[in-house]
Amino acid sequence: MSRELEKIYNPKSFEDKTYKFWMDGGYFHAEVDQSKKPFTIVMPPPNITGQLHMGHALDNTLQDILIRWRRMQGMSALWIPGTDHASIATEAKIVEAMKAEGISKADIGREKFLERAWEWKENYGGRIIEQLKKMGSSCDWERERFTLDEGCSKAVKEVFVRLYEKGLIYRGERIINWCSHCRTSISDAEVEYSEKEGNFWHLRYPLTDGSGFIPLATTRPETLLGDTAVAVHPLDKRYKDMIGKTLTLPLVGREIPIIADEYVEMDFGTGVVKITPAHDPNDFEVGLRHNLEVINVLTEDAFINENGGKYCGLDRYEARKQIVKDLDEAGFLVKIEPIKHNVGSCYRCGTEVEPRVSKQWFVKMEPLAKPATEAVRGGDITLIPQRFEKTYYNWMDNIKDWCISRQLWWGHRIPAWYCDDCGEVTVSRTALDVCPKCGGNLHQDEDTLDTWFSSALWPFSTLGWPDNNLDLKYFYPTSTLVTGYDIIFFWVARMIFSGLEYTEHAPFNTVLFHGIVRDAQGRKMSKSLGNGIDPLIEIDKYGADALRFTLATGNTPGNDMRYSPERVESSRNFANKLWNAARFVLMNLSDDEPVPFVPDSLSIEDKWILSKYNTLVADATDNLDKYEVGLAVSKLYDFVWDEYCDWYIEISKVRLNSEDKIAADTVRAVLVYVLSNTLKLLHPFMPFITEEIWQALPHEGKSIMISKWPEYSSNLDFTDDENEFEKIMSSIKAVRNRRSEMNVPPSKKAKLYIATKSIDTFKMGEVIIKKLASSNCVEIADSFDVEGAVKVVTDDAVISIPLEELVDFDAEITRLNKELDTSLKDQEFISKKLNNKSFVDKAPVDVVEGQRKQLAKILDRIKLLEDSIADMKSKM
Repeated sequence: MSRELEKIYNPKSFEDKTYKFWMDGGYFHAEVDQSKKPFTIVMPPPNITGQLHMGHALDNTLQDILIRWRRMQGMSALWIPGTDHASIATEAKIVEAMKAEGISKADIGREKFLERAWEWKENYGGRIIEQLKKMGSSCDWERERFTLDEGCSKAVKEVFVRLYEKGLIYRGERIINWCSHCRTSISDAEVEYSEKEGNFWHLRYPLTDGSGFIPLATTRPETLLGDTAVAVHPLDKRYKDMIGKTLTLPLVGREIPIIADEYVEMDFGTGVVKITPAHDPNDFEVGLRHNLEVINVLTEDAFINENGGKYCGLDRYEARKQIVKDLDEAGFLVKIEPIKHNVGSCYRCGTEVEPRVSKQWFVKMEPLAKPATEAVRGGDITLIPQRFEKTYYNWMDNIKDWCISRQLWWGHRIPAWYCDDCGEVTVSRTALDVCPKCGGNLHQDEDTLDTWFSSALWPFSTLGWPDNNLDLKYFYPTSTLVTGYDIIFFWVARMIFSGLEYTEHAPFNTVLFHGIVRDAQGRKMSKSLGNGIDPLIEIDKYGADALRFTLATGNTPGNDMRYSPERVESSRNFANKLWNAARFVLMNLSDDEPVPFVPDSLSIEDKWILSKYNTLVADATDNLDKYEVGLAVSKLYDFVWDEYCDWYIEISKVRLNSEDKIAADTVRAVLVYVLSNTLKLLHPFMPFITEEIWQALPHEGKSIMISKWPEYSSNLDFTDDENEFEKIMSSIKAVRNRRSEMNVPPSKKAKLYIATKSIDTFKMGEVIIKKLASSNCVEIADSFDVEGAVKVVTDDAVISIPLEELVDFDAEITRLNKELDTSLKDQEFISKKLNNKSFVDKAPVDVVEGQRKQLAKILDRIKLLEDSIADMKSKM
C-alpha cells in the first residue's frame, strides 16, 4: 500500500496537484511512434475572447474521454489544443476598450491598433486555456496553436494563393450579408434566421404615361430609394401590355422600366416585384440579366446615404417610418398587412443583417463542395448520428460562393497587392514592395479573411502543413472530430472540402456531433435569461470529476441535454461512494502486497463479481467504440454502486473477518483487482479521483492514465457461477423487500427455511444469506412445510419466514392477493400468445419454448401463492 486516502472526499485537496503531476510527467505529450497506431483529435479552438461555458465543458469532456481511452489502449494519442483569433469578436472588444479612452481605430491607425490587439491577446487570450486545464483536459500543451500564429499564417497564404491560381478565388461586386454593427460582411453561414413580426406594405407605382398604376408589396419600403425596375413574369397576361413601359418611382421621381423576368412568381401576391439590385441578392441577379443600374442607398452603419435624397442621414428604421408616412400622404400606400417572416441576424451580435452590394473576395464553392459531399456519401467520413447527413447534403448541394473578405484589421490580411500606377492585382505568398508588372508603387488589400477561412485548415495547419513533415505524415488524417451540431456549416463542411482540396485526404474519418447543454427546464443557457451556469463555480463546489461525470451521464450523440444541480450532486455522491469503497479496501489490506488470486480458491461470490466486471469491460469498450458515452457511464455507475459496493463489499466482510487466511487473502486480492481495473475503466470519465485512488492502491507504473486499458478475458468467464449466485441474490432481495414491507427492522433476526432445487448453490451462499437477509439460522432443503410462516417466492426458491409475532396477517394476505392478481394477469397474457396459432407457427422456436417455460414458472408461483393465502387464513 503506497499511502492512505483522506477520510473525507475533498477534490480541492488533490485535483490541481494531480494535474501538475500529469504535466510534470509529460503524460499528455504524443510522439511519432511507428510501433503504435496514431489517434488524433484537434480541439475546436475556442475564441480568445471566450470564457469557459457549459458548451466548452461538454465538448472538451467528450474529447478527453476519447483521448484518454485511446491512450490507455496503447495508441499514440494526440490531442491538439489551440485558440481562435476570432476577428469580429476580438476587434469589437478592443474597439469598445478604445471607445472608453475616447479614441477610435482611425485615430491610431492599423499598426497601433494591431499592437493593442496582440497585447490584448497576450493578457486575456490564454484565460480559457487555463480554465480547460481545470476540467482535466489532457491536451498536448507543447503543441498548442493559435489561428493567427506564424505556422497558421503560412498555411492561410498558401491556400489563398493556390485557390487564386486555380481560379477558385475571385474578387467582384456581389450582394453580401452586411452587419452594420460589426461593420463587416459576413458569410451565409453566419446569418441566423428567426421568425419575427413584420409587415407587407402594399404600394402602387404610377405609370409614367399617366395610364394607371401597378400594384406591388414589400417588407422593406426604405429600399424603394434604390429601385431601378419593376419586374413581372413574361407569361403573366395581366401585365403583358405593360412590359417595356416605364414607371415614375414614388417619392424619388426616377423613371424606371417594367421588365419581364422568369424569377417572378405569378401566383405570389400581385405578381409584381420591385427590383433593388443593390439590396437584394435575387434582385442583383435580375439586374445583371437586364443591365440595370445598381444604386446603394445605405452607409456601412445602416444610415441612408446621399442617394436617398431628403432621407439622407436617417437610420434605416427611422427612414422606413418617414417613407411610409410620405407614401401614405402622397396616395401611394394601399394598405399595411401584418405578417410573420424569417429575418436574418448576425450570429455574433444579433443585429439585423442588411443585403448590400459590395466588392469582396469570394471562393467558388461548387468545385470544392462536390468532393466533400462524396466523401460522406462514399463512407470516407462518418457523421454520428447519421441523421446529420441530410443536413450536410442539403447545405452542400445548395451552397453558394463563400464571401471570405472582412472589413476588419484583426485577422489574416488578404495577400493581394494593387499597383497604384498600372492597376495590376498581384496575389503573393510573400510581401511585395514593387509591382512585378511595371515596377510601380503597391498597396496591400485592407481587408482580412473570414475567421473560418483559417479555422477550416485547422486539422492539417496545426501539424505543419504545407511542410510535409513527420508529424503530418503520422498524425494526419486525424481520427475523430468532436463538435456541436450548430457549427456543421461554419466549420465541419469547410474543413472537409479544405482537407480534400489541399491534402487529398479527408481531414478525419468520424465526426461526433453533440447537442447543447440546456438548463433544467430545457431552455438554452443565455445572458438574457440569466440561466447560465459557470463550470468553474461547479468545479469549485463539486469537483471536476463530478462535473465531467454529469456531462457524460445520459449523453447521446447529437441530442441536447439538461443540466441541474441535482444531477451534479448525484455525480458527486457517486464519487464519494467510490472514495469510501476505496478506503474500505485500503483499510483491509495487510502490510504485505496482496498476491494475485488463485482460481481454485475463488468462491461463488468472487466468480460472480469477476464475471460482472469482465462483462463490464466488454460492454464499456464496445460502447466507447460506438461513441455511446452515456451508455458506458450508466453501466459503470451501476456496477460500482450496486454490484461492487452494495453487494460485493458487504459480502466480503464475512471472509475478511474470517480466521481462514486463504479465504481472507483471496477476497482481498479480488477486491483490489476489481477496484484497480474498474478505476481504469472510469479514468477517462473521472480522471482525478481515479488517479488519486489508484496511487494509494498497490499498482505498477507511474500513472493510471498510461496504464493498460482492461480487456475482456475468457479466464474470467464465470457465467454459470454468475447465474447461480444471482439465485442467492434474488432470494436475499426478496426477503429484504418482504421485511421492509412488514416494517421489520434489520436488527430483528429470523430463521429462514429455503426450499429449492438448487440446494448446492444455496448452501454455498448460506453465510451470505444469514448476513444480508438478517437471519440467525438458515435451513436449506428441497421442500419445507413450515406452519405459520410468511412465504417469499422467487423463480428458484420458496423462503418461509416464521414471523408470527411480527406479522400483520390481514396486510400480508392483502399483499399476497395483490401478487396473485399480477401473476394471474401474467398467466392470461402468455396463455393468449400460446393459444394464438399464428404466434406459435411464425415465432422462432426458442421464443415459443421460452414462453412455455415462463408460463410453467408462473403457474408454479400461482399455486404457491394460493397455498400461502390459504395457510395464512387458516391461522387467523
